[in-house]
Amino acid sequence: MIVVIDYGMGNLRSVSKALEHITNEKIIITDKIKDIECAKKLVFPGVGAFGAAINNLKKLRLIPVIKDQINNNKPFLGLCLGLQVLFEKSQEAKGVKGLGVLHGQVKKFPSNVKIPHIGWNQIAITKMHPLFNGITNTSFFYFCHSYYVAPKDKKLVFARSNYGINFPAVIIKDNLFGIQFHPEKSQALGLKILKNFIEL
Repeated sequence: MIVVIDYGMGNLRSVSKALEHITNEKIIITDKIKDIECAKKLVFPGVGAFGAAINNLKKLRLIPVIKDQINNNKPFLGLCLGLQVLFEKSQEAKGVKGLGVLHGQVKKFPSNVKIPHIGWNQIAITKMHPLFNGITNTSFFYFCHSYYVAPKDKKLVFARSNYGINFPAVIIKDNLFGIQFHPEKSQALGLKILKNFIEL
């Protein structure tokens, strides 16, 4: 069973439909702690604001169980905002603590570029990983975000993209996978990335 975590926001249905398209595994959208604990893999989709996402997770009492599952080496995939909430803090919501699973913060794009960054953009794969099986360097994926992650440990960055500045497009740490673009909106290559995660 693969669980898409329902935290009251995000494009849950489009992510679950994409997963259903590429696997015969059971896919459920849920905020139930028991389901999250029983899942084989976890997917945290993201559309929305950092502060609101963290507040919803607190209300649903999901923060401890998510952190426990990650610490227990359960494969976890964070998409867009789902990547950003893994960090300690964000310039989008000053004073709001993120999950703190990854060290670093979330920063706003510089004012010399149009915000948000919306549309197709290339990624440059900087370190190979089975997540990229069948994905060529400089492939295009669909982005929609105003903020980007800045990890303290640069070795966690496995792919970058450029929008006024170079920023991390894919973060990997052991069982933890974070993707800044939206694979569910990135057609065949996006589905391939999701399939690779499922098959890891």
